[in-house]
Amino acid sequence: MRRPRATRVHAALATMALAAAAATGVALSGPEASAATDDAGGYATQNGGTTGGTGGQTVRATTGTQIHQALCNRADSSTPLVIEVEGTIDHGNTSKVSGDSCDTADDRIELKGVSNVTLIGVGSGAVFDQLGIHVRDSSNIIIRNVTVRNVKKSGSPTSNGGDAIGMETDVHNVWVDHVTLEASGGEDEGYDSLFDLKDNTRYVTLSYSILRNSGRGGLVGHSDTDVSSSFVTYHHNLYENIDSRAPLLRGGTAHTYDNYFVSLNKSGINSRVGAHVKVENNYFKDSKDVLGTFYTDKLGYWQVSGNIYDNVTWSAEGTENHPAGPDPTSNTTVSIPYSYRLDPAACVPDVVTATAGANKGLRVSDGSCSPQTPGPTPTPTPSGSAPTSPTPTRPSGANLSIGAGSDGSSKASGTSYGNVRDGDLGTYWSPAGPTGSISIKWGSPTSVSRIDIRETAGTVGTITSWRVVNGDTGVVLASGSGAGAVTFPQTSLRKITYEITGASGTPQVAEFETYA
Repeated sequence: MRRPRATRVHAALATMALAAAAATGVALSGPEASAATDDAGGYATQNGGTTGGTGGQTVRATTGTQIHQALCNRADSSTPLVIEVEGTIDHGNTSKVSGDSCDTADDRIELKGVSNVTLIGVGSGAVFDQLGIHVRDSSNIIIRNVTVRNVKKSGSPTSNGGDAIGMETDVHNVWVDHVTLEASGGEDEGYDSLFDLKDNTRYVTLSYSILRNSGRGGLVGHSDTDVSSSFVTYHHNLYENIDSRAPLLRGGTAHTYDNYFVSLNKSGINSRVGAHVKVENNYFKDSKDVLGTFYTDKLGYWQVSGNIYDNVTWSAEGTENHPAGPDPTSNTTVSIPYSYRLDPAACVPDVVTATAGANKGLRVSDGSCSPQTPGPTPTPTPSGSAPTSPTPTRPSGANLSIGAGSDGSSKASGTSYGNVRDGDLGTYWSPAGPTGSISIKWGSPTSVSRIDIRETAGTVGTITSWRVVNGDTGVVLASGSGAGAVTFPQTSLRKITYEITGASGTPQVAEFETYA
């Protein structure tokens, strides 16, 4: 029986992976060696996870216009969709397409106001030539196995503000994997950045990718007043011949591990304006000022471990120059809420060289490049919290949800976010599918230490797993299974979110009660 197209593509990529692994001697896993290798890692696994267009229709596109048509032909802007791309996508074959489920443009690939989309290069490869990919006001997006090159903000032609991949304005849950992003110079030559995240972009993972030959690698936050973007993971990437911003972090939290940095010419990981970054098991080579706060006196923070600094030079401390070296030490701690496996830094150059970038068969490290490679690390408990299970005793006192506001990730037809705070067990909210999130919010900071999630009488037991999240910071306050009463350390916040991460059917939440 003939296999579905997506399966045939993955099988071909797996064959390429095995041949390359045999040639390099590096221990690798192909995309079909383990189900886990085809899943997002890092912060993209949080906030409900990132699955892209999984389960939706698969279409083939060989032009930018066809990509836009595929987006516009969906039933609505959230209908799952996998777009397989082959060939060169450029200004000559990309035009605006109109429709109720899309908002496209002539001069870039526009993923605006959409969700549940996978864009993946197949066959002989996908190259976006002088044409950037723009993600705006969107969620649950996967971009894999594509090359984006020579996108300019000045000169001709221009695209996407000069960013190879740019995300801005309320974007969350994006996985960018096995891509090659490259320029041919810096700002003076008309280029801007390779990978920029701005204006409340959250829960993003960049993995097994190449960023090279650019003045600017990428940033999180476009200015010192834009500190709303956060929760970004960078792992197993190659940064090569980059002047600075590898990346630049303004506020928020980031995790960078098992990356290979070569020829960072001016500065590397630039943590500033209160940003926190965990930097572990990276290999820095032939570079300058690879970590610190640079070009400002608004300091950031870092936790370091297991990194190798090979021919790295450091500048002197100054009023706007605060290098972490020559002997980098931690000045904070960063809790990571997901499991991950570290390769020892000594083998990172070989592993990353063999796996990172487009047209590498989606190969990944299996973590066995050294006998000392640790196994998967247990998921740490975020600071100030502990996983908890529902308690049989309902909280007492005033229900703070009465009179508050509410919102959520989605709502099924006939249900309302406000039903969870009306004190009526006969009304309820349901997500559009088996998982989703519902929030209670206040106009001023409110202290909360207990909640009670009350399902409708006919659906008790439908919710199988959940998380309680501080909606202001993204910190997980508690997690567990089965709806009911939950306690956690008292926290002052404006918004608290209940994320349903697993369910045996469609949940019906009658009340989301909150207590001091």
